[in-house]
Amino acid sequence: MNSHYDLNPASVLRFGPYAFHLRQRLILDGDRQLRMGGRALDILQVLVERAGRVVSKEQLIALVWPTSVVEEINLRVHIAALRRALRDGENGQRYIVNVPQCGYSFIAPVHYDSTAQLVFEHLQAPQHNLPARLTPVTGRDALVGSLVRQMPLCRMMTITGAAGVGKTTVALRVAELLLEHFCDGVWRGDLASFDNSTPLLEAVLDTLETDFATLTQRHALLVLDNCEHLRERCQALVQHLLDAAPRLSVLATSREALRVNLETLQPLRPLTVPKSSELISVEEAMSYSAVQLFVSRARTRQQGFMLREQDLKAVCDICRRLDGLPLAIELAVTQIDALALVGLQAQLGNCLQLLSHGRRTAVPRHRTLKAALDWGYQGLNDAEQLALQRLSVFPKAFTLDDALVVVTCTNLPAQVLVAVVAQLVAKSLLCVERGSGIARYRMLNTTRSYAREQWLSQAQRADIEQRHARYKSRASEIQLAV
Repeated sequence: MNSHYDLNPASVLRFGPYAFHLRQRLILDGDRQLRMGGRALDILQVLVERAGRVVSKEQLIALVWPTSVVEEINLRVHIAALRRALRDGENGQRYIVNVPQCGYSFIAPVHYDSTAQLVFEHLQAPQHNLPARLTPVTGRDALVGSLVRQMPLCRMMTITGAAGVGKTTVALRVAELLLEHFCDGVWRGDLASFDNSTPLLEAVLDTLETDFATLTQRHALLVLDNCEHLRERCQALVQHLLDAAPRLSVLATSREALRVNLETLQPLRPLTVPKSSELISVEEAMSYSAVQLFVSRARTRQQGFMLREQDLKAVCDICRRLDGLPLAIELAVTQIDALALVGLQAQLGNCLQLLSHGRRTAVPRHRTLKAALDWGYQGLNDAEQLALQRLSVFPKAFTLDDALVVVTCTNLPAQVLVAVVAQLVAKSLLCVERGSGIARYRMLNTTRSYAREQWLSQAQRADIEQRHARYKSRASEIQLAV
């Protein structure tokens, strides 16, 4: 929901004995913090900001779940939870009423207080350092809900996935929804911003503004973001923390597993996209999360943007060719004003050039897709870089046998290639498709375009393309003979 940040970030809304601190996303009853889920807070904020007015059920659902199909029962469950938390009806005070056939209304007097923040900080230390969420999280509701349920029972979770797939976005949304569970708060450390010369434990303690002895006693969630470039050091840090702090839980994001004790892996897949062979309506297209994201972000660029029947082919093709990667889709949409849909689609042949226009407010590695891919490529060893380049010759899925015939060379013999393919899978640079007992490997279009740009020798590139063409020709002949 976007309205969290429309008001003064230091503002507080007061009603009855309660103070709703908008920036911290916390509600206090005197000095006591109420425990509420993220969706319940979203609903309450909509109603409180419109106190005295009736908000329809459809409007509430559209504001709180902007890109999801949600049953009305979900809304009623959260309303009931809000009424219980606010002691609705106790001592004659009512807060949220149901207006039959119309919706809900917040009927208690509400007062805006822009100075109460100082009082709050005096009463209680902040319970998190999470950044403000400026846009809704699209297409991840089921996964986020699953992780929120798992984390209280799981001390170490690592979200893995390719560059630009949205690992940080999912982790931060999960952390936000878990604020009510961890008594000592939720704290994020972005490893990409840590100085390599500073010990990781020291950097984490500085982020949490605490010492190690205090940390070991905390019931808290630590979000370690972007662990891949310091994986070995991060592995040692996490194991040390898990051993020393029994009430601490860790949620990490990384392009590969940290391989520590107690680690549970959650691979993050791209958003769903329509198949090229499907003939679908606007309504069917909007059931795919990649299309939902495209339309949502396009509306922020062009007021009143609507997905029309004549736009379906272009939008679905753009989402497919960008692999359903949220970062790629968001960067592409920034060009919609200049290129329009048809121009945007036409430029996808050189997707890395198209996606080189970045977001100024993002961290450097997320300003462009190329920067995000650079971030991972620079961490590969020579054999992995060479294999990635040569495997980019396959436009579609391939088997290990295919790779051994086409890709091997003096610097990449068969036994090395087998191991390197497994390493590239682990680093989220190759996807694995399993069917009929045979593993097939596939490179995302964006990754393939990047890998092809890394070729240092045009002669080597021409040679591998000729080998691939001869191999395909022989395979076709054999298939025809059979």
